[in-house]
Amino acid sequence: MHSRLNGGVNYRKLCRGSSSGFSEQAGLYHVDFISPNSDNLSSDNDSSIKCVNMIETVLKSIDENSELEMALDQFSSKINEDVVIQILRRHRSDYKLALSFFTWASMQPCYTHGLRAYNEMLDILGRMKQIKLMRQLFDEIPKDGGGDSIVNDKTFAILMNRYAAAHKVQEAIDIFYKRKEFGYELDLVGFQTLLMSLCRYKHVEEAEALFLQKQKEFPPVIKSRNIILNGWCVLGSLRDTKRFWNDIISSKCKPDLFTYGIFINSLTKAGKLGSAVKLFTSMWEKGINPDIKRMEKVYELLDEMEEKGCLPNARTFSYILKTMKKPEEVDNLLGRMERGGCRIDGDTYNLILNLYVEWKYHKGVRYVWSEMERSGLGPDQRSFTVMIHGLYAQGKLDEALQYYNEMKAKGMIPEPRTRIIIKAIHLKREGENSGSDHSRNSVEKRRFVS
Repeated sequence: MHSRLNGGVNYRKLCRGSSSGFSEQAGLYHVDFISPNSDNLSSDNDSSIKCVNMIETVLKSIDENSELEMALDQFSSKINEDVVIQILRRHRSDYKLALSFFTWASMQPCYTHGLRAYNEMLDILGRMKQIKLMRQLFDEIPKDGGGDSIVNDKTFAILMNRYAAAHKVQEAIDIFYKRKEFGYELDLVGFQTLLMSLCRYKHVEEAEALFLQKQKEFPPVIKSRNIILNGWCVLGSLRDTKRFWNDIISSKCKPDLFTYGIFINSLTKAGKLGSAVKLFTSMWEKGINPDIKRMEKVYELLDEMEEKGCLPNARTFSYILKTMKKPEEVDNLLGRMERGGCRIDGDTYNLILNLYVEWKYHKGVRYVWSEMERSGLGPDQRSFTVMIHGLYAQGKLDEALQYYNEMKAKGMIPEPRTRIIIKAIHLKREGENSGSDHSRNSVEKRRFVS
């Protein structure tokens, strides 16, 4: 089944599902993509929960394609969208198996994929860098079918984000304009989502050029400007951040909470703590209660924010985590996050994993790895990359190879720098083997001469 699916997918069933608009409250600096913990099965739906567990057992125990299809057929009448989504989320890092199950489910007579299932599968394919398969699945979705819409704003957000992650800027822009074919307006929120996707993957220059080019089509409101400003900040370009900050100040737009927060964060990252404190004080005096990235390692500022009921956000904690020097500091900061109701996401787990690997804190590495598996937030391609590079740096070549092989088995695509490391390991192994062979030959020659 896997080879057929990956060789040329034929999605026979078209789906109907409830449409849901993209929420502007989803966040200014990130797109509200699919959460592994959302849309969980209801607690009273025992039959669906049992079905999910039984299907999971089958997927883990059968490797042969034909046998897998036959084994899954027994669940045909029990399939619904909740079951499909739960199975897909358990295999977010194994796109081949997820796609196999998705396609099998699409061919069942009593079931058709809904909007949520399609969004989940599109996100999995994009996350695993299977861009052609992702686009093929999207192109199979009809543009004017009856019933409820089978795409929504989240669908376009997923596609734009994944194209940007694959550094396909023009394709991401083209997807935005595809909205019209599905009856969606080219609105400001959708445009801001495109800008966020481009900036998230370091295409800030292209995002700013697009923002300037489309000012007549999309009003240059402060939210759009904040996205570009934040992009330059995350990229670490203080020069461009200052330049764009000055553009905002000289424009008709008034800086808001996020504008100040972004610029303060950029200043602190550049080590200009005095300027950051001055701007922070100015913002506070103007009555803007900050929920922003704070001063590096300055816990008194965190305390002040907590005392005033303005809790730091996840991005703030992430930057502070990067300054940690020992596990105890990480534990303390995670305690702060928990008290403030700030959830740990996949990026934060990978950041902590990277710290623990660098510190050779093996207990912590095992804990983070198991927590990612338990929560469904990984391990992803970044997690395996962290482990491979960390173990290689520590001279643990066999363990690095084990993680690499597991990564490949899950269908993840290694980065070029990872391939270079693996090639270096193999060359080292070949050199050791040839050296030992030469040594044995020399000994045998001496014995023969004597």
